[in-house]
Amino acid sequence: MELHIENLCKAFDGRLVLEHVTFTAGTGVTCVMAPSGAGKTTLLHILLGLERPDSGNFTGNVRWAAVFQEDRLLEHLDAMGNLRFVLGAALDEPAAGALLTELGLGDTAGKPVREFSGGMKRRLALARALLAPSDALALDEPFTGLDEENRARCLALLRRAGEEKPVLLVTHDPADAQALDAAVVKL
Repeated sequence: MELHIENLCKAFDGRLVLEHVTFTAGTGVTCVMAPSGAGKTTLLHILLGLERPDSGNFTGNVRWAAVFQEDRLLEHLDAMGNLRFVLGAALDEPAAGALLTELGLGDTAGKPVREFSGGMKRRLALARALLAPSDALALDEPFTGLDEENRARCLALLRRAGEEKPVLLVTHDPADAQALDAAVVKL
């Protein structure tokens, strides 16, 4: 599958945020990079259908899974409860358990998310996106709050995900793109 983005433009209150953004992202990881406030999150929101572009177009009918800047977790549920709530019948509990273990969250059963550290929450948000049935992934700074060991775990999982589908990753860190052997789009 390829995602084609052509001449996307978006302004807020007369301030141009995206100006004629054009690129193609195929299977693999594509890192979207730019300074803060340059429209990276807006671009993902447009692709996810949460914002409308002022002009331009992009490939439609993509079933996305996403990690937002905010974790968007249910604080009173544990990790598996969060996955069950979002994925419903699509949840494969053995696969979810294996992924949680791979992400260093295997020993959190029964612990409510409100007791998780920020890094633990980010890893759970990533697990949710990786387990959701999707054609493509949109990840908005998914490594925030992660130490080097957990960042390496997440990078390995995204490399694997990119073998099967397009992965759009918003990051400020060129090392992420290098570690993922990613294509880079600069806004």
